[in-house]
Amino acid sequence: MKILIADDGLTIRRLLETYLKNWGYDVVSVSDGNEAWEALQRRDAPRLVILDWLMPGMDGIEVCRKARQLEHGNLFYIIIFTSLEEKKDLVTALEAGADDFIIKSFDKDELQARVKVGERVARLKSELDSRVRELEESIAHVKLLQGILPICMHCHKIRDDQEVWQRLDEYIAKHTDVMLSHGLCPECYEKHYPDYYKNSSEKNNK
Repeated sequence: MKILIADDGLTIRRLLETYLKNWGYDVVSVSDGNEAWEALQRRDAPRLVILDWLMPGMDGIEVCRKARQLEHGNLFYIIIFTSLEEKKDLVTALEAGADDFIIKSFDKDELQARVKVGERVARLKSELDSRVRELEESIAHVKLLQGILPICMHCHKIRDDQEVWQRLDEYIAKHTDVMLSHGLCPECYEKHYPDYYKNSSEKNNK
């Protein structure tokens, strides 16, 4: 999994990078809040995020608040990483939308455990988001098929929502999982193949 680290302290940033890479993570590292905010706005942004609270530009709390307002903001697992240790600081971070809060005088094993929790939650969020999108697409297709479809009174072509006229069988095949096979109804058989139809009828009447 990809992890974003945002911290203006070079030493602590390099230490986090080393730990996370050794644990098998792909690390994206930035040195201030503005760069972190820019990275999080991308649709392919890392889902697991470690933000230093006190940074140049936007601080970690502001980045966290803005990230939660993004269309994909609910997919992030955000850890606030800080030297602030008071209970009110923890409350402030959680109210801003953070999922966890780690003091910079951390224990290595505890950090790894917390990151693993974040990884599990971030993966579950992504899987749930994918399922929701699939369900929304399925519902949209059902609504499309249940709505009023313009159909040509002569050739029976269907006009789709892109104002394109298609054959009825092509439209159904595109918008459903139905497999179509071609046949010939008695009326069309008689109309288009009268000789065959007549012979067939005579044989059936014998």
